[in-house]
Amino acid sequence: LWPSAPAGAEDTSLAIGTIIEAIGQASRREIPALMAGWLDRLDERGRWALLKLVTGGLRIGVSALLAKQALAMMGEVSSQEIEEIWHGVEPPYLGLFAWLEGKAPRPDPGAALTFRSPMLAHPIEDEDFDRLVPQDFAAEWKWDGIRIQAVARREAGGGMNVRLFSRSGDDITRSFPDLAEALTFDGVVDGELVIMAGEVVAPFSAVQQRLNRKAVSPKLMEAFPAHLMAYDCLFDGAEDLRPLPWQVRRSRLAKLVSGHAGRMQISPEISFSSWDDLAEQRAASASHPAIEGVMLKRVDSLYLAGRPKGLWFKWKRDPGLVDCVMMYAQRGHGKRSSYYSDFTFGVWDGDRLVPVGKAYFGFSDAELLELDRFVRQNTVNRFGPVREVTHGREVGLVLEIAYEGLQASTRHKSGIAMRFPRIHRIRWDKPPAEADQLTTLQAALGRLERLGPAAGHGET
Repeated sequence: LWPSAPAGAEDTSLAIGTIIEAIGQASRREIPALMAGWLDRLDERGRWALLKLVTGGLRIGVSALLAKQALAMMGEVSSQEIEEIWHGVEPPYLGLFAWLEGKAPRPDPGAALTFRSPMLAHPIEDEDFDRLVPQDFAAEWKWDGIRIQAVARREAGGGMNVRLFSRSGDDITRSFPDLAEALTFDGVVDGELVIMAGEVVAPFSAVQQRLNRKAVSPKLMEAFPAHLMAYDCLFDGAEDLRPLPWQVRRSRLAKLVSGHAGRMQISPEISFSSWDDLAEQRAASASHPAIEGVMLKRVDSLYLAGRPKGLWFKWKRDPGLVDCVMMYAQRGHGKRSSYYSDFTFGVWDGDRLVPVGKAYFGFSDAELLELDRFVRQNTVNRFGPVREVTHGREVGLVLEIAYEGLQASTRHKSGIAMRFPRIHRIRWDKPPAEADQLTTLQAALGRLERLGPAAGHGET
């Protein structure tokens, strides 16, 4: 759509570094003129690459993990070393490449308020319990909030400088100023940001009231006060605790939290003698809407960035299951752009179907081909990129949907929103008339609301 450049005026040698530097120095008002000038200079392929670059939608299959591995191979260093400095380097990354080329020492985040890549857990499988020894592990509740890293440093004048980072390293301090202002420790703490209703952790729907807001009013902070449920201690002052065993870090974390009453508390350990004992406590926790399940951590595990095997496991509670009818479908993205892989589904509200969710994973590649074929053969209407498929009582496709939670929603026609819905099973054997009713989900939601924060959950 952009007018072609005059003959001989095209210049395809525009450097990526030039673009990044210019955008970094320009104001928001100046960027449109910069873009227009670049688009005038480039040919069609160059314009395509420029638009992909500035919008962040490269779609070329390069993940952050792949980039880290490439850098590690280039400099013949470990991936852990790359992880350590990943969030402390900035474009054009001269110090990073100078180190990898052996021309300078490794960049050091030092005492800066820098995010450190977090340690993640693997989902535990049934066969894992046969080879794991209960005495080698500690257990904690897996809280249903947002994983954060709180980095705090006491300044020379006595004031505090605090940053809150999401799991991916985004600075979310402005969204939770009440929590940032309340933290007075010196160090780095890994934990879960939750909303407290009195002495009890509120469900995730309360956290959502605080997310993605440009401005946070005092009224909102009072109604939904942010707290930090502390899991681990990465730094105590300037001392790096990550090379120490979990049980030592836990002890140091307990001392740090004990002198820090108010908005931060340590996530309680679960005492258990066997896997069966822990399974019973996990099952009992299902009545608490703010608990997702159980975390298992080897007591001798170091704090390692990424997802090392065999050290931390997450044992989430069993998902809810409901039989729904496919209603609409859209093409996917990337490798799935040729297939219908995003499905909207509904349940019966009397004699009509009402949509209750959308899912785009949970099925194999072979099942994707079957679902795509069904959509193409049973399309009854089109709305732009969306296809409506046959969904009557006699003809249609039933999908067994697994979900992590339910909450009331005024934005959905059904009045219910699902958390993390996924296709658990394709029910080729089940007629659409036998799919679940909306009352089934309403009853499940009602049970969660009755067992909400006011009900509490034992000592938690």
